[in-house]
Amino acid sequence: MAASPQVLVLDPPTDLRFRGPSTGAGAATALLALHNPSPRPVCFKVKSTAPGRYCVRPRCGVLPPGAGVTVAAALLQPGARPRPGPAERRRHKFLVQTMFAPPDADASDLQAVWRRAKPGELMDSKLTCVFETASGDGSPQRDGKLQKDLADRDDDDDGDAQKKPPGIPAASLRARDARPLLPVLLLVAMAAVCIGVYLGKFIL
Repeated sequence: MAASPQVLVLDPPTDLRFRGPSTGAGAATALLALHNPSPRPVCFKVKSTAPGRYCVRPRCGVLPPGAGVTVAAALLQPGARPRPGPAERRRHKFLVQTMFAPPDADASDLQAVWRRAKPGELMDSKLTCVFETASGDGSPQRDGKLQKDLADRDDDDDGDAQKKPPGIPAASLRARDARPLLPVLLLVAMAAVCIGVYLGKFIL
């Protein structure tokens, strides 16, 4: 059976964009606006493929006709668990599941309402997680570009370290480079003296 089309209007419709620090202190957050344009109340719930990684508020509810709600999702602090890396975060997805509220629906016991729902009554919308962080000029950049920029910066630092060893003054480097020239200069001076002596004897 084909899935029923989504009755709610989602903004954004396909990508849930998390903004803020995805590593270190702080939490990356994303906002999802839900609007019910239909003349009937709609039950909704928001699920994630990594529920232990995110805090979602509100997670479920009932939207009256013409009403809307903004859902906030935040990447949880890692605590004892390591914070997910870029590769893992790209696999994270959210699911907005909805259905028309039954006439006898009890808003205080939505779990019972969902348990009685039939598969043909459910409407699903999947959203992909996109993590962004502020760049130097304030524009967003994605995880892949951020990792490339950091790698390029590390390569530049390594090249500078090879050009000039840390902790050695530039004057010392110039003096060290000049030392191999001293023996050559001495040989040239000795050759000049010998040639002068030889020419002096020949003239006499």
